[in-house]
Amino acid sequence: MKTAAFEKSYAGVRVLRCPALELPEGQITAVIGANGSGKSTLARVLAGIERADGRTRPLPGVRVGYMPQRSFAFRMSTERNIAAAGGDDAWRRTLMAALGLTPLAKQRAKRLSGGETEKMALARLLMGKYDLLICDEPTASMDMESTLTAERLLREVTRRTGCAALLITHSVQQARRCADRAIFLHGGTVAEQGDAKALLTAPQNEETRRFLAFYGL
Repeated sequence: MKTAAFEKSYAGVRVLRCPALELPEGQITAVIGANGSGKSTLARVLAGIERADGRTRPLPGVRVGYMPQRSFAFRMSTERNIAAAGGDDAWRRTLMAALGLTPLAKQRAKRLSGGETEKMALARLLMGKYDLLICDEPTASMDMESTLTAERLLREVTRRTGCAALLITHSVQQARRCADRAIFLHGGTVAEQGDAKALLTAPQNEETRRFLAFYGL
């Protein structure tokens, strides 16, 4: 899957300049960069939540599932929130068990903690049938055990269904664990993109090297 090149501006100020991006089917592409580099803006435009400049649609005709940075819950039980996405009952039970949500099935979702809400939102996303999954900091409030489980489930779904996944993450370690490809954003510009292992261990761009140096990489 390949996006069209696009730009995004607010009040005449350009905040994102994006060339064509490769988002291979069956693979996870991680997007890394400092706060304010444009990661969430990239996610929202690709998800169709916001329009690019010139009303450009970077992914016309692509079915996109989107998990925003602030996970939300409908006013119903945890189980019904997940079931709202449709899909197979057995798969829903599998997701809930893996993420530790089974004991919370009948609880009102609005009463879940931040980490529980993220797990519910991820399960709801993974119930759907999409060409592209976009997850914006999906594990920010999860503990490490839940984070590793969430990463495993995301890998499983991308491999099994052949969809592409875009993972917005502040964690370089997370990108190293689960990404096949990586994109580094700097100042609203894609400074580097390519194979995750190569980009995260031997980056070609000076800004990428400087960013990774903060992580001792």
